[in-house]
Amino acid sequence: MREKAAATEKAKAATAAQKQKKQPSSREVVNGFLHDRGDEVLRLAYEQYPAQTEAIVFKIAQLIRSGELTERISGGELLSLFRSVGLRVRVDTTIKVEDDGKFIPLSEKFKLQDD
Repeated sequence: MREKAAATEKAKAATAAQKQKKQPSSREVVNGFLHDRGDEVLRLAYEQYPAQTEAIVFKIAQLIRSGELTERISGGELLSLFRSVGLRVRVDTTIKVEDDGKFIPLSEKFKLQDD
């Protein structure tokens, strides 16, 4: 009887471990909700503010899992969220313009006009 009880406990422990392994991490949950350069903003935030970003991502994942957050999050919205809590995530931006069917940086366009 003790062997049977031990086997049952072992099976329950194994099942609980499998459920924990199958549950995606907070970062994976949030990453699935991002669009429009959101993944880039999240990556940069983790590089620049790892501990603070992890706390914010954990809270966002809780909202997603509970169903309170149902809409996808854009990169601009995520960047705005980080800035509203005081994290100045630096994102490299370039402005490109079309010139003869090709997109070139605006700075190059100005250089070409000066010549």
